[in-house]
Amino acid sequence: MKRRFVTLDVFTSQRFGGNPLAVVLDAEGLDTQAMQTIAREFNLSETVFVLPPDDPIHLARFRIFMPYRELPFAGHPTVGAAVQLALMNCAVPGQDLNFMVEEEVGVVPCTVRIADAEKGRARFELPRLPQEIEGELSVEAIAAALGLDAEEIGFPGHKVSCYSAGNPFVFVPVRDLAAIRRIAVRSHLWSAAFGGGGRDFSAFVYTRECVEADGAFHARMLEPGLGEDPATGSAVAAFAGALMQFEPPAARQTTYAIEQGYEMGRPSRIILGMDVLGGRLEGATIGGDAVLVSEGIIRA
Repeated sequence: MKRRFVTLDVFTSQRFGGNPLAVVLDAEGLDTQAMQTIAREFNLSETVFVLPPDDPIHLARFRIFMPYRELPFAGHPTVGAAVQLALMNCAVPGQDLNFMVEEEVGVVPCTVRIADAEKGRARFELPRLPQEIEGELSVEAIAAALGLDAEEIGFPGHKVSCYSAGNPFVFVPVRDLAAIRRIAVRSHLWSAAFGGGGRDFSAFVYTRECVEADGAFHARMLEPGLGEDPATGSAVAAFAGALMQFEPPAARQTTYAIEQGYEMGRPSRIILGMDVLGGRLEGATIGGDAVLVSEGIIRA
């Protein structure tokens, strides 16, 4: 049957930047294998399938697929699909629309503000706060897998860590922009550096030095086989755990602008909000812009 879809560029207000996303709007009746096949056909980093919610108090249920596996949670699909739902529900430009969506990881509260008929900005609350993943992480092995010198790993107050807020990532601080731009992934060394629990983790490499004046951190997300990702909201969600470990914010509510995708020619901007009380992370949000790029029909 004919099913409507749209594509959006997420974590950017400009088309052909950020992270592309496909959203299948008429997903009811598709089974898991059919969704996986469609995601492979789009061949984007993620495809969202919009379904009726299990609880009618919620606006929709999202299932999120990479080309070869389903994800319990992901940032840019949540932001992009939330903006699309607001556009479809005739949100008033300049006013916030609040709703909840269901994902495999849990219920996700979303706030969307539409700019016009084709773009908007969404923010969602993390359904699961980041947790540290214990394990041995060798700076020398990580540096070798990234094609860097061990002396370039780390900067004052930050060292290699591993956190998950639904998807696990190894967080690798590097000295400066010159080092992060010089990364050359050595796939044959990846498992030795980033392997754990029967799978290889993705590396979220970051530095304080930024391209934009108001940036807090500049980052790249890398994993052999998947390649580089231009904007990774689930990684920034987990990054809140690393920040709590290495430089917990002094204020109750703090926001950070994270740059990503610049080395790919797809500049992205992810806004991380942290709510800290008594030295504990009480809540966190991920936010960013999304812009409609295309719309059409897929027969499935």
